[in-house]
Amino acid sequence: MQSYTIGQAARLLGVSPDTVRRWADAGRVATHRDEAGRRLIEGRDLAAFSIEVAQGGAEDEDTPYTSARNAFPGIVTAVKLGDVAAQVEIQAGPHRLVSLLTREAVEELGLEVGMRATARVKSTSVHIDRT
Repeated sequence: MQSYTIGQAARLLGVSPDTVRRWADAGRVATHRDEAGRRLIEGRDLAAFSIEVAQGGAEDEDTPYTSARNAFPGIVTAVKLGDVAAQVEIQAGPHRLVSLLTREAVEELGLEVGMRATARVKSTSVHIDRT
């Protein structure tokens, strides 16, 4: 399973690294250390926590959230596979994006809960890029 540094988690959550450190120190999100001593967050833990943060509202309401060129980098929080179709949810900062795509596309991209991905929005379609 993929793990994220404090800085990577901060970018995915749309907050500062100091905020993520404070949350970790307060026990809101679990971390562990790698062999180099860096604090890491497991992808599944970060996915669950990103939903909690988004549902709780932004810490600083004056913080603007924008998508450069309609790209929403985030973390996969759910993958639901059907026989032919699939549903993928991404939490990108305060934004929850849901895309319906083919099961084949999800399998080719290897999308799993906890991994980074970018939702690209064009008109009424959301396209997912693995990052």
